Amino acid sequence: MKGTSGNLIEIEDLHFAYGSNEVLKGINLVVPRGKVVGILGVSGAGKSTILKLIGGQRRPSRGLVRVDGRIIHELDNKGLYEMRRDMGMMFQAGGLFSDMSVYDNIAFPMRELTDLTEDLIHKLVLMKLHAVGLRGSSAMMPNELSGGMARRIALARAIALDPMLTMYDEPFAGLDPISLNVIAQLIRRLNDALGATSIVVTYDVSETLKVVDYAYFIHGGLVVAGGTPEDLLNSSDPSVHQFIHAEPDGPVAFHYPPEPYTRDLRLGA
Repeated sequence: MKGTSGNLIEIEDLHFAYGSNEVLKGINLVVPRGKVVGILGVSGAGKSTILKLIGGQRRPSRGLVRVDGRIIHELDNKGLYEMRRDMGMMFQAGGLFSDMSVYDNIAFPMRELTDLTEDLIHKLVLMKLHAVGLRGSSAMMPNELSGGMARRIALARAIALDPMLTMYDEPFAGLDPISLNVIAQLIRRLNDALGATSIVVTYDVSETLKVVDYAYFIHGGLVVAGGTPEDLLNSSDPSVHQFIHAEPDGPVAFHYPPEPYTRDLRLGA
């Protein structure tokens, strides 16, 4: 049975580590149905890892991720496959199939997961490409695309089947200012038109806070702050303030924790 909670996603006391590197140290957050929610944080904060845990690519070391009433890491392969059919994912690196044309990249999930006719698939592919401003690129191969174009094609593929949940991993990276604004507004309009739910993982503050309903800021493996865009913009938390206003000095460190400088110098001698 589909979940009936007002929240499509509920994450409770979520812990995850890559070897000895504990990335998430007790994350708690919810994603309401029908909303666009941003997850903000510096590179390496664990934002993309949260998406992998929602999609079942990773399993938590502790805690749970509940999607539409079902705990993801408790699903068997069949249940996880069915759940993923209702999810769209725009990968951070694009993830386009290099040996397929733009057209076939968009058509791929339609052919694999539906019984639609090729005529209907053709119409839908052109609609998705038109939405991201690249209908004229349908015959091109991924290696012929600019970085920004490839990301827009990846977005079109993510929304190919109008999923109940679309996850965008750094959707604005590599886009010129015009494309960035268009894509940000497209994410908002698509979500509202489809009555879907979207998660935008990013470090781009200005564009994200223009289109999300709610946002979380992650730092040190925890949710440091959460609220409306206005709440985050006016936050008095030092780490949130530093991140939002791009200040170089503050609790959010620029350097990855190193050994003492003198020790490294001795080792290199």
